Amino acid sequence: MIAWAFHRISGVAIWAFLVLHVVDIFLVGAAPEAYDTLLFVYATPAGIVMEWLLGAAVLYHALNGLRIIVMDFWPPLTRFHRQLWYLNWGVFALVGIPVTIVIFGQFARAMGWAAAL
Repeated sequence: MIAWAFHRISGVAIWAFLVLHVVDIFLVGAAPEAYDTLLFVYATPAGIVMEWLLGAAVLYHALNGLRIIVMDFWPPLTRFHRQLWYLNWGVFALVGIPVTIVIFGQFARAMGWAAAL
């Protein structure tokens, strides 16, 4: 049930980003000043955190989707649903932790904390 909820939530988050992305691409031609302002927002610490959350949502959604595909093509694996979900989280951590270090390194530089690292 939790896997299902996370999959739906991450899907909605990705959809919301795509809508925002279409709007900001539209602004390139329609209102360049507004586009520049939006790019400034993306470069703020809040924008960096939102970018990280988007990356986490995409990674989880992709991995969970692959888990679902594997179980659909090989039905006997549904017996190992829980173990596959734990494997999903293990791969998520294996990929997500280095990405988090890189992104929050950018966050630290944006906040002026780079000397503390």
